[in-house]
Amino acid sequence: MPDSAGKRVLEPFEICSIRPPTENSSLSFKLTRGCYWNRCAFCPVYKTKTKFAKRSLDEVLADIARAKRLDDFMLENGLSRSDIRDEDDRLETIMQAIERCGADVQETSLFERSSDPEDSDDPLAWFQPWFKNTPHLPDSIQHLLSWRMAGGRTCFLGDADGLIVKPDFLLAVIHAVQSKFPTIERFTVYGRTYCAARLRSSADLRAYRAAGLDRVHFGVESGSDAVLSLMNKGETNDDHVEGLAKARDAGLSCSIYVMPGLGGVGKQEEHVAQTAEVINQTRPDFVRLRTLQIFPGTPLEEKVRVGDFRQADESSVVREIRDLVAAINVSTHITSDSATNLVAIQGDAVSDRAVMLGRLDAYLFLDAREKTLYSFRARLASFIGQYGGLSPEIYAAIRPWIRHGRLEISGVKDVELRRAIELIRSRLMP
Repeated sequence: MPDSAGKRVLEPFEICSIRPPTENSSLSFKLTRGCYWNRCAFCPVYKTKTKFAKRSLDEVLADIARAKRLDDFMLENGLSRSDIRDEDDRLETIMQAIERCGADVQETSLFERSSDPEDSDDPLAWFQPWFKNTPHLPDSIQHLLSWRMAGGRTCFLGDADGLIVKPDFLLAVIHAVQSKFPTIERFTVYGRTYCAARLRSSADLRAYRAAGLDRVHFGVESGSDAVLSLMNKGETNDDHVEGLAKARDAGLSCSIYVMPGLGGVGKQEEHVAQTAEVINQTRPDFVRLRTLQIFPGTPLEEKVRVGDFRQADESSVVREIRDLVAAINVSTHITSDSATNLVAIQGDAVSDRAVMLGRLDAYLFLDAREKTLYSFRARLASFIGQYGGLSPEIYAAIRPWIRHGRLEISGVKDVELRRAIELIRSRLMP
């Protein structure tokens, strides 16, 4: 779209910072901003000055058009080609091409400027870079590049609960995306089971499916009403069962997240048993494990401080996962695709049960020292995998253990390793 002077106008568009792991390389657009509930005691995600707002259809359609213009520019200039392997090199090449062609680049004038994370004393400041309320052109370009490099076939519509918008709204958005990005084959959203059970009719859910929605990612967390109440989840066991059943009956694929450790010390057995019962009743397509991590500045941190919640240790949480796997008696794909998980497992709950239990038992059979070493190595690998390297503070913490370019931890005391483990865990994004 040229401006009055005939220049091509290139603008950023709003990206969903938080997406399911399977949607990390999906093209994304925001139907809403933030989470309208945002009271879960364990959740740090939308507590970084992100206010909930429903977007107008015109706003969303304008973002889709902005993304299309950027994508067209990149394709026309050969800047989505596979021979530029490094994303940083691609980004620099694209920005140089934009400068050469004299395009009218519009940045933050379109959007409300967000606070600078480096200027914040918020205890969640470490996570601020994940939540970009103000989109910038390089972010939008990198987002499109990642989507293209992954095949360009998936789209995630956020933020926290895509089911809160009416079916006609979703239909208009999906049709607009498909018209401008015809290679997309799958559309997904996050959803709350309360919304599916209480706010949406079965006809609404069928209309979502007819509109082109393929999958809903539900944050179930626990099947225990006591645990859900303690965590102020705003949902019940009945909501989970009814909402998931309605979504499945409507033809929507259901991917649920459960949170080992959420029962703490004292509610572990009911947390596992009742979560397994929800799964057995509703038969979701995917069960994704996301081990509890207590983040600074969350209500759960305060519960720990005043003694209302005692966190289970890592071995207890792995045993919870073992008990959960053993208790699921329906075919569903279990995966531990979160950096918060200690032991990685993946497979069908029935046909791959023995393999998954064997992997969990291999950890549980280790002695205390071996478990500590295992945890340190696993957590460090997760951090590097998530961020692409070490942060200065984590490098400073482990630097005394580096000898001749190698990390030597065999002689490091358990107390020092555990301190490093907790530092790393506090920086892992779920």
